[in-house]
Amino acid sequence: MAVSDHVDLNGFIEGVKRRNPGQPEFVQAVQEVAEDIFDFIQDKEKYHEAQILRRIAEPDRVVSFRVCWQDDKGNVRVQRAWRVQNNNAIGPYKGGIRFHPSVTESVLKFLAFEQTFKNALTGLPMGGGKGGSNFNPKGKSDGEVMRFCQSLMTELYRYIGADVDVPAGDIGVGAREIGYMFGQYKRLTNEFTGVLTGKGLEYGGSLIRTEATGYGATYFLQNMLKTQGKDIEGHTVVISGSGNVATHAAEKCTMLGGKVVTLSDSEGFVYDPDGFTQEKIDWVKDLKNKRRGRISEYVKEFKTAEFHVGKTPWGVPCQLALPCATQNELLGDDARTLVANGCIGVSEGANMPTNLEGVHVFKDAQILYAPGKAANAGGVAVSGLEMSQNSARISWKEEELQRLLQDIMAGIHASCLEYGTRPGSKIPDYVKGANIAGFKKVADAMLAFGVV
Repeated sequence: MAVSDHVDLNGFIEGVKRRNPGQPEFVQAVQEVAEDIFDFIQDKEKYHEAQILRRIAEPDRVVSFRVCWQDDKGNVRVQRAWRVQNNNAIGPYKGGIRFHPSVTESVLKFLAFEQTFKNALTGLPMGGGKGGSNFNPKGKSDGEVMRFCQSLMTELYRYIGADVDVPAGDIGVGAREIGYMFGQYKRLTNEFTGVLTGKGLEYGGSLIRTEATGYGATYFLQNMLKTQGKDIEGHTVVISGSGNVATHAAEKCTMLGGKVVTLSDSEGFVYDPDGFTQEKIDWVKDLKNKRRGRISEYVKEFKTAEFHVGKTPWGVPCQLALPCATQNELLGDDARTLVANGCIGVSEGANMPTNLEGVHVFKDAQILYAPGKAANAGGVAVSGLEMSQNSARISWKEEELQRLLQDIMAGIHASCLEYGTRPGSKIPDYVKGANIAGFKKVADAMLAFGVV
């Protein structure tokens, strides 16, 4: 009997902190999962004997390397980059690459840890990984971004492959960056394989990949509301972010009859009391994707809107909220404000956007609350479908992919219900359900492999 694994929750978390000093995001992610898993495995000796939770909370490997590149003035620049391969028990490592000044080893370890459970929930054969660099693509020319991406891939290509580790895009990494990285991978290996997802349609990409994360988070919200006999139609929706995930969440909510009133970026949020129409959402997409502008410019184009500098949108009264920007953007007080203002449903489009205090507020209030590992899995689900299309050298039609995405999100919702039912309550604990369902699939695969 593995006595050492029978420590209490606090003892386990203290061990995680001791082994990962100065990594608060990673510790937070592990704690959020462990709070639910501890009760589930209490009477399951096989998980204790194999030290499964301890092993999942220890990445298979963390690769760290420097990236040297030249800017347009000929100056040599040096960045740091990582690839965290957390767990490949159910398939090749799968997870995005993020370019942002806030990227650290801790952030990427938390994202890879979350990705392990998220990918398991999709039902597709994908393990968990994540990568990135503290490179900031904002304000850089196409040539500078290309040279950086090529330099990064010159090192990264050694550790990835279609059956080993398949990165995708994330914050700061869109179609442009994926194209540059794939081109360099192809040059170095002389292979045309599905080693990256989020590729352009011209060279192996999948339809609806751009929409998938935002649409998926909205589908999950819709599934939650249906359990209570409700719908998105007629409800006011607050959304953070203004990138790919946020704009497509706004688009799908609007299609389903919701009234989206906010979008945001790092400088503040815009409030449009008239609601975001498809025309306005398309304007924001153009602003962000082509002109690379700031959301504050919205109020110059649409005069009834207001821009709130340096603030997040969680104080705006709403019934539904979708945090789609970044980690820890929704804090405990924000969660209390949302609940007090009558919010009945929260679906996370970003990864871990709600801090632990906020998570506890939502769970205690027993509102419909979907964690990112369940709600925003639509993006990686379609990435998994892109991998399948690449392997078979085929391309599925949009209608088929839309159906598969809805089916996958419905399946994730069903898995959360299976393990998240609360005795005496009509509102499921989706956090617990997602954590246990994802853990069980990965853990049982790990048991089958023995001690490896």
